[in-house]
Amino acid sequence: MKNLLGNNLKVTQSMGGKGNCWDNVVAESFFKTLKYECVYRYKFKSFFDDHYVINHDIKWYDTKRLYSALGYKTPLEIEQEYLNIN
Repeated sequence: MKNLLGNNLKVTQSMGGKGNCWDNVVAESFFKTLKYECVYRYKFKSFFDDHYVINHDIKWYDTKRLYSALGYKTPLEIEQEYLNIN
């Protein structure tokens, strides 16, 4: 794949060096959770159905779901606290 896209000036490699998995860990964790807790639970009949359900689920995660790693706060609460401090 790298050889196929290597000459395209509009495409840049997103991964770090060989064996460096930490740069994608947040995205991979998010998509793993989204698939496990949302996507695999439904049989979507159309693009619009899956778009609605996934969008609703992401909004719920950001505004309602409490995370133990965040001191039992939502990501939105943490972001608001951060913005008020800075």
